[in-house]
Amino acid sequence: MSKLTNYFRETSDEMRYKVTWPSLEELQKSAGLVLLGSLIFAVVVGLMDVAFKEVLEMFYNSFV
Repeated sequence: MSKLTNYFRETSDEMRYKVTWPSLEELQKSAGLVLLGSLIFAVVVGLMDVAFKEVLEMFYNSFV
């Protein structure tokens, strides 16, 4: 049990004194970049989906 207690104590100390936390401004910039990247990725995947759907429909309709 003392090993577990020691583990949590050391973890708490490390999170308080050794970890460098980003500022609010850095977090906001990072969140904005992640949001923008996610939106761009979603648009690209959506366009690929539409393109593949059209190509497959043309391919299937050529045999009918």
